[in-house]
Formats: sequence, C-alpha cells, structure tokens
Amino acid sequence: MATILYRIGRWAFRRRRLVGGLWLGALLLAVVAVAVAPAGKEEDLTMPGTESQQAFDLLDERFPQSNSRGAEARLVFRAPDGQRMTAGENRATVKDTLGSLDGGDQVASATDPYKTGAVSEDGTIAYSTITYSADTADLTETTKSALEDAASRAGDSGLTVEIGGSALESEEGPGGTTEIVGVVVAAVVLIVALGSLVAAGLSLLTAFVGVAIAFGLVSALAVPLGLTSTVAILALMLGLAVGIDYALFITSRFRDERARGCEPEEAAGRAVGTAGSAVVFAGATVFIALVGLGVVGIPELTKMGMGGAGAVALAVLVALTLVPALFGFFGRRVLSRTARAARDATRPGGAAPHPAPTPADRSGLGIRWARFVLRRPVAVLVTAVVGLGVIALPALSLELGLPGAESKSVETTERRAYDLLSEGFGPGFNGPLTVVVDTSSQSEDAKDAKDAKDAEDAEDVRATTDLVAKTVRGVDGVASVGDPVLSRTKDTAVLTAVPRTAPNSGETKDLVHAIRGAVSGFEADTGAGILVTGTTAMNIDISEAMSDALLPYLTVVIGLAVLLLTVVFRSILVPLKAALGFLLSVGAAFGVLVAVFQWGWAADLIGVEQTGPVMSLMPILVIGIVFGLAMDYEVFLLTRMRETYVRGTSPGEAIVTGFRHSGRVVAAAAIIMISVFAGFIGMSNPTIQTMGVGLATAVAFDAFVVRMAIAPAALALLGHRAWWLPRILNRVLPNVDIEGEALNPHVSAPAAESDAAVPRHSVGRS
Repeated sequence: MATILYRIGRWAFRRRRLVGGLWLGALLLAVVAVAVAPAGKEEDLTMPGTESQQAFDLLDERFPQSNSRGAEARLVFRAPDGQRMTAGENRATVKDTLGSLDGGDQVASATDPYKTGAVSEDGTIAYSTITYSADTADLTETTKSALEDAASRAGDSGLTVEIGGSALESEEGPGGTTEIVGVVVAAVVLIVALGSLVAAGLSLLTAFVGVAIAFGLVSALAVPLGLTSTVAILALMLGLAVGIDYALFITSRFRDERARGCEPEEAAGRAVGTAGSAVVFAGATVFIALVGLGVVGIPELTKMGMGGAGAVALAVLVALTLVPALFGFFGRRVLSRTARAARDATRPGGAAPHPAPTPADRSGLGIRWARFVLRRPVAVLVTAVVGLGVIALPALSLELGLPGAESKSVETTERRAYDLLSEGFGPGFNGPLTVVVDTSSQSEDAKDAKDAKDAEDAEDVRATTDLVAKTVRGVDGVASVGDPVLSRTKDTAVLTAVPRTAPNSGETKDLVHAIRGAVSGFEADTGAGILVTGTTAMNIDISEAMSDALLPYLTVVIGLAVLLLTVVFRSILVPLKAALGFLLSVGAAFGVLVAVFQWGWAADLIGVEQTGPVMSLMPILVIGIVFGLAMDYEVFLLTRMRETYVRGTSPGEAIVTGFRHSGRVVAAAAIIMISVFAGFIGMSNPTIQTMGVGLATAVAFDAFVVRMAIAPAALALLGHRAWWLPRILNRVLPNVDIEGEALNPHVSAPAAESDAAVPRHSVGRS
C-alpha cells in the first residue's frame, strides 16, 4: 500500500493542474447541488420490530386520514391573573383568533377548545389544535406568519399566547457563530503548529473542499434517501475535523522529508506513502465504525452513519490527492520561514553554512514530556487511569431518552407552550400514550357467522374495547383515559391514556411497561391484539433498544480495533493497551454527558436549561466516531515509535523519537478536532449539542490522557515485550507497511545513507 500511495503522491504533484481542476469541478457541482436541491424532510425516529412501531404501522393502515403526517400547532391561551378563559371577553378573543386561521391557506382544521373540553379545571388555560394539510417542511412563510400574527393579536388583548407543536419547528443550518469560532481556533493552532500561513491555509482549504462536496452530496440525496438536517450537520462536523487533521499529518510529513533533503516531488510521494498510509488506515476505521451503525436497526442512525462515513471517505481522497497537488502549487512556501532561511543558508553563496534543521534537532515540550513519562511510568499510568475512572463514575447512572419540547430554551415559544400545558393539564399531558386495540380476528369471526349471532359477536368486540379501557384506567400512574375511537371498519379502537408524570421521567417508562403487562393476557383470552404506542412509548422503546445494542456494538468495535492494530503494529500487547485506553476515554466521555445533561453540572455554561436523560443515540454515535478518531492518534503516534524501534533504537528512545516527530502534530490535531466539535455546542438542536459535548470530551481524553500519557507509560513498562508477536501470527498476518519500509529504495541518497547505518530489531518474532 505504501508503494501505491507513494506513486499517487508523486503523480498528484506532477499533475497538479489536472488534479486541482478535477476537484474544482467537483466543488462547483456540489455548490450547484446545494443551491438547487430541495430540502429533506425532518422525519420521526422509527424502530422496526418494536411494539410501538408495529402499532404506528397498524394505525397508518386502519386510520389513514387521522394518522396523516401533516404539521400541527397548538395555540395555548392563558387568562390574565384573576380571570378565566371561560369569561365572555376571553372566549370572544379565542373565537376571533381561531376564526382568522380556520379556512386559511394550508389549514385543514382548527378545534374549538370550548367544544372539545380543552380548558383546564381551574379555567385559566385553554388550547386549540390547528392541523395543516402539509408537512412542516412544506409550510409556507405566509402560513407560519399567519399563525404568529394570530397569536400576537390575541396577546395584545391581554391573554398570554404561546405556540407549540411542529408547525414552527425549523431546521438549524450548519452555519453559526460558535462553529466559526471553532474554525478560527483550528486556524490559529495550525499556524502555531506549522509556523506557516500557507501550510495552515492549505490544510483548511483542502478540508473545506471535502466538506463542501460532502455537504453537496447530502443535499442532493436528501429527498431521494430521506436525509435530515442532522445527517448534514454530522457530515459537516466529521468532514471538517478529519479533513483538517489528515491534511495536517501529510503536510507535516512532507515538511520533515524536505528537511531531510528530499526534493519536492520525492517528499510529496514519501509523505503520501507514509503518513498517507496511516491516513488510509485511520479513515478506514472511522468509515467501518460509522457504516456499522446500521446494524442497530434504526433507519435515522443508519443514515447518519452513512453520511458521516461518506464525508470521511472524501476527506481521505482529498488528503491523498489534492494535498500533494497543492504542494506543487505552493512550493517552498509550505515550509516555515525558519526552514526556508536555513535551506537558503546551506546553498552555495549563502550567508552561513548552517545545516537545515531536522526533526531530530528539536527539543520541545513533547520530548520533555516523553522523558518525564520514562522516568515515572508507574505514577503517570496510575494517575491517568484513576483520573479517567473517577470521571467515568457518573456513567453508571446513564439514562437514555429522546429530547422533546421540554429540552428547548425557555426563550422559545414551543417550550413556553409546553410549560403552560403541563401547568394546566398535568405533566403527562405533553406525552400521552396511545393504546391500540386490534379486534380484527374477532371481526372476522363475526363476518363468518351469517346467523343471529352476528349482533352478539359485534357486541363482544365493543366489550373487549371497554374492558381494555377499564384495565388501563386502573393502572397506577394513569391520570385519564379517553373514549375509544373506532376505525371505519370497526375492527380497531384507539384509546388515549394520559400519564400523571412527564414524558421523559422514569415513572412514565415504568408506566408503559405496567400497561403492557396489565393487558398482556387479553390476546389469549379474547384474541384481540393490544399495543401501546405514541411518541413517548416510541422514545422509550428506542432508548431501550439502544441500551441493549450498546454492549454488542462496543464488543464489535473493540474486537475490530484489536484486530486492525495487531495487523498494523504486529504486536499483541499494543492493541490490547489501545483497546483498554479507548474504553477509558469513552467511559469518561459518558460520565461527562451524564454530569452535564442529567445532573446539570456546568449546564448553564453551555446553555442547557433543562436536564434529563441523555440523547439515546449519543452513546453508540460517540463509540463509533471516537473509535476511528482514537485509532488516528494511536497510528500516527505509535507508527513513528515502531519505525524507530525496528531500526535498532531502544524502546525508551523509540518513545522519545515518536513524540519528537509526531507529538506536536498529534496534539495540534486533537486541539483542532476538539475545537471543531466544541463549535457545535452552541447550537439549539439538543442532538447536535449533546454530540458536540460528547465528541469534544472523548477526543480530549483519548488524545491527551490515553495516547499521550497512558500509552507511553505502558510502553515504557513493557519494554521490548510491547512489540512481541507469536511466530505463527507473524507468518499469517498480512504486512500493511504503514511505516513505508517498502519505500527505502526510493529514498534520496542522504536519507538512505543515514538509515543504512542503523541496526534493526527483529520485530514480530517469538
């Protein structure tokens, strides 16, 4: 692989105009796709195979009109202090407000709260449900403005009016102040790490090209594949983070090769052949982990994984082709000013014959830290492991759920409407449960009886529905059960049960299981099927399915990590150490998520106003994404260590050399990735906000604690044993040559002579 990538790097350098033109054309097509492609619709999460999803599918079949997916708004009215909504003046205001909406463009219906009983017991709060003939994404600005204007006019009369439901929900785009801050931080880190505006700009430019193309593809496929804004934002987040990092790694290696005396084209080839090999491996691990999210069985999670995987694949392609092409365009300006001055001084007629500085001449913080770890490996190892373990302790209290209006800012009208409805009708009103009674088998029996028993059988169907309603009312925690609604064929009934507790509370979760347990015997006794569904029940089922899938998915990811790292490093203990470190960093990230989003620690600092369960998709997303990113740092840092070790250096000095060559670059890459992920914390979308916190903390723990503290400390304690591999595995495992050993015949003379004098260890043999 190293040889193939070496040739690709040299070809891209030589054919830089062709390569640049091809990527420019792809970028222009992506811009056009974003401009002309219709926006994808925000779809509800589904979980095939769960009871709640089966009930939703049954309702779609038996109640095709009432179970439509049109947008809905709840106009919530509250009377001034000392007044009631039943007062004549307030009733007139409500009537006028609804009258201005009823019959309007895209409005299907508007209910009268005084006819439907939608007035609280104390008479202070009432609500009307406005149903639209179009989905939220298809509502026109005129329709939305009419709703807001109607609420504003009612508010001018003295009523408090808030708007809930899905009608005003909007997709949050990828742009924003906090994301820009993250990119600015990344740019500053690049400039400091590379010492060159051109080199820093090159990394940013190539990352933006990959991200723009990925975003264009997601936009173009949004409608055909049903991709949501969350998929686009995840692709943007991952593509930007790994795109900058991959370009940084190859650029850093190119500069090192130039410092060793390689000509530009040769340096570009060797940079892609060595650092590019690590980029391919790291990108492949991220790609596999993201595509593997499809095994969980949630369509939205599968789409997010595929979108993110596509963005990562594009970042790898850009790094392997466009980055070396830009080396040819920018020439010596990719080097730092100091390196250019040193090279000029060594030329004939230069001011002074100072040798060009090589990576080995540097003695920075990374080298001092590596030597500190070598002197105190036990203390560093114990401190890091115990520290991450303590941070991970809150993860034992992890609760999963899906955010609703209660997680939004109190500055939004949706959240204020939610609070008013909870105040007037109880906390469970915002999360009603739907009990579906399927008596189709009884109805078939009744149809087959062509005699006088028809009426008796039909009465049995009604009796079954009444018995289910009575049973549900008797379950502790149920506030009320509405009258049954029958389908057109009279073979399916729907009951609405309102819990006494809030949708995301543990009591409501227990209530769903209690209702299912209470009605479980009806199918055997009556032949009727009883299913509990609704948004609250669906969220509970999805959260439980995610919890059940967490351990198997983690096992697969850990197993994959051990296998891949065994192939790359031809070692048994290095992969095991890497896997255990990955578990520590992920566990600590989960602990932070619980502390912030469940317990409310430092929640005000990032704008979290309502604590509750952690977004149910987050643990598996964090595992899948961080797994690949953790392998990035493991490969880029340990590759240089192994490369030095197999040439005869002692294990301790190999660690120091690894930090000398890669420590600063890995640290810069981690800071960049943390900045990019943290830039999404300021978004109001709770899914993206939780993702930003989880990924930023996981990367911080994995890069700075696991890879830069635990890894060198463990390697120092293991010594030569760290690189041991049984003889049978050494014969069986393929040699992927991440270090670029196959490129030695291509090395320029000075570098080849330097390497030839170094004795080599026999690595990978017993």
